[in-house]
Amino acid sequence: MKTDPDPGPPPVGGRPADHLVTIERFLIDHQPASATGSLSRLLNDIALAGKLIASRTRRAGLTELLGKAGVTNVQGEDQKLMDVYADDAMTAVLSGQGRVAAIVSEEQPAPLVIDEAAPYIVVHDPLDGSSNIDSNVSVGTIFGIYRREDVSRPLSDADWLRPGRDLVAAGYVLYGTSTMLVYSAGAGVHAFTLDPEVGEFLLTWSDLRFPDDPVYYSLNLASAPRWETGMGRFVEWLNRPDTPNLTQRYIGSAVADFHRNLLHGGVFGYPGEVSRPEGKLRLLYEGAPLAYLAEQAGGRASDGIRDLLAIEPTGIHQRTPVFVGDRRLVDRLEICLAEV
Repeated sequence: MKTDPDPGPPPVGGRPADHLVTIERFLIDHQPASATGSLSRLLNDIALAGKLIASRTRRAGLTELLGKAGVTNVQGEDQKLMDVYADDAMTAVLSGQGRVAAIVSEEQPAPLVIDEAAPYIVVHDPLDGSSNIDSNVSVGTIFGIYRREDVSRPLSDADWLRPGRDLVAAGYVLYGTSTMLVYSAGAGVHAFTLDPEVGEFLLTWSDLRFPDDPVYYSLNLASAPRWETGMGRFVEWLNRPDTPNLTQRYIGSAVADFHRNLLHGGVFGYPGEVSRPEGKLRLLYEGAPLAYLAEQAGGRASDGIRDLLAIEPTGIHQRTPVFVGDRRLVDRLEICLAEV
């Protein structure tokens, strides 16, 4: 068995902040001179929602927010009480500001129309990994933002059924030992850590990139007997002595697995299965935003055949296999899956 290498101080690929910068100041300083500031304010809104969710997540066991809500969502999955709270918090913060036309959420069966004259569409998974929350495992909020092409026409499916290439911003909020917001608006990936004493997200790392030497691969090997043959070839390749010295690490929360691999280098995968080739993760508000971040950090994402950012969704809850992280590892995975 391969030894677990010391990954060193995270993150290898980023540049640490050398002075205190709030997310609000960072957004203002880095927006184009011609920008209206609407996107920056929208990202600030999402940061506020992240603070609200982080506060409840820290106190979930004390405020009776652990456990099931007693209903299932549109995915047929049991909703957790924190799923419901996180979805409500995102909706409340994004509504009434004149910035968001519609919200697409994992927890809602259809898009929620907010303001038909507004310029942006927000897609999100309010609490990814929520099945782990009772076990005090890291969870997160994944989001993506699309700009409407024509605000003068009525809202339609064409406003949100769009490939990840059309995203103008994407990111996640990770609720773990600390709360971290990671985002990109097309000019690199930047990370902010919430200081709960002052209530501000402070710049921690800017221009994050996947390290040149990957450390981890994140696959649920317990599901390996149900994978197609090519996945087995990929795992065998990962463990060959002449390949990178990677260690298997899998949390089961896509945000947490992606975040660790962004810091230390590696690949996260949630394959389809022989009996369920469509996979489990949702393309629009899980796969595409993570793919957007990966590309901005020098990596890429694939469904095993094609670039995840190129896939145009046919439904808001469409599922897809997801492989995201180090570009060379994703390329190798596609080769293994393509072999007959």
